[in-house]
Amino acid sequence: MTYSLRRSVWLGLGFTLLSTGLLTACEGGGSSSDGGEDSANTVTILGVVVGEQQAKLEEALAPFEAETGIDVIYEGTDAFATLLPVRVESGDAPDVAMFPQPGLMADFARAGQLVPITEFMERETLAAAYPETWLELGTIDDALYGIWYRASVKSLVWYSPAAFEAQGYEIPETWDELMALSDQIVADGETPWCIGLESGDATGWPGTDWVEDIMLRTAGPEVYDQWVSHEIPFNDPQVETAFNTFGEVILNPDYVVGGSVGAISTPFGDSPQGLFNEPPGCYLHRQANFIASFFPEEAVLGEDIDVFLLPAIDEAFGAPVLVAGDVFAMFNDTPEAQALMEYLATPTPHEIWAEAGGFLSPHQEVSLEVYPDPVSRKEAEFLTTAETIRFDASDMMPGTVGTGTFWSGIVDFVAGTPVERVLESIENSWPEN
Repeated sequence: MTYSLRRSVWLGLGFTLLSTGLLTACEGGGSSSDGGEDSANTVTILGVVVGEQQAKLEEALAPFEAETGIDVIYEGTDAFATLLPVRVESGDAPDVAMFPQPGLMADFARAGQLVPITEFMERETLAAAYPETWLELGTIDDALYGIWYRASVKSLVWYSPAAFEAQGYEIPETWDELMALSDQIVADGETPWCIGLESGDATGWPGTDWVEDIMLRTAGPEVYDQWVSHEIPFNDPQVETAFNTFGEVILNPDYVVGGSVGAISTPFGDSPQGLFNEPPGCYLHRQANFIASFFPEEAVLGEDIDVFLLPAIDEAFGAPVLVAGDVFAMFNDTPEAQALMEYLATPTPHEIWAEAGGFLSPHQEVSLEVYPDPVSRKEAEFLTTAETIRFDASDMMPGTVGTGTFWSGIVDFVAGTPVERVLESIENSWPEN
């Protein structure tokens, strides 16, 4: 691959390797790491990216290795949340970790085990690279620790432009218009929504995304933050409103393919297939950008399928963007680790993976033109221009709740358990400490 000049000048865009003398030291085999000769001139990363995605990550890191002579040793694991604490506790922390959940990063930061990146990087440089909302997501107790890399946009509604044009449907700009569109589709003898909640041991998680998106639109970001941190209980009336608003869609048998039973039993990756049927089996599907990997191979993004942002419910809160993503943070304060973190804050590694496809970056200096299709460009623009961004709540809550009773509570709610009982059960599962 031939990289553009813009992506090859990262050494002169805030990366201070040469000016600090690090490159010379590395060429001579020196290192400030405590690991001795084995760790000289290397930087280690632990992350969740594996398989084909790991190959893309390593490609994005290749220019850093070529320019500096520093060897990046990446270890991908499906057991990140279990393995990392064990490694840190045993004194074998990676130099850098690629966290899929900022809540876990916050735990290590508050334990004094991470290095604030503003100790060696100017905040002005970071502010030029990221919108303030993303800097806030990487900040713990007023100190900035994280550099965001891969991101997911969750507040998306997928639709077929051809199917909409054939029926004369228009993109809704408000929640009321979205519900009116759903009613119109029913009146036309069709089914508006395809929803799948089945995901093995994680069954229910797609429904938590619905509730989170609605919470942001009905209660607002401040209350959302209070909910995530348990400053308000899980059975607060505002949470109940979000569940019931979700219920207006998923509990309406005319709205969802297969009704509530179909939603519970349909694998989330299979659920959007109705969008591609002729005639369509459904017309709307709310899911994150990564659902595109489950589309038919012949589907052309921007032509056969497109997206719009889930619209506002309360005008006061607009249309916030619910996200997930991976954030880099540093355990070991070595020159090599500092150099890598500075590289990750430049557009270069973001644009390399973006060109390869299946990747979105919150970095605002990344050109939209590097994305390979119009849908990815639209999603990236949502990321970098949103006035309000919040991270997936279930990923931020304690595991017993966020990836436990919240998931199972969604299934119970869709199966017919009264919302009051569902929320009380989730609230009672919240850890005391």
